[in-house]
Amino acid sequence: MIDASAAERCGTSDEIAAAAAFLLGEHAAFITGTDLLIAGGVIASIRAGTYSIHP
Repeated sequence: MIDASAAERCGTSDEIAAAAAFLLGEHAAFITGTDLLIAGGVIASIRAGTYSIHP
């Protein structure tokens, strides 16, 4: 799944904390219409063609 993700790696806890702190701050008010993918497992599985809603 990591190879199928956009970054081809997992985010570190420091990276995730920094992104969350930024999004909670006033400087993130201009960000609209975009997604911040924290856990790329589902997105990676969709890109890999292995995701299914029904088992």
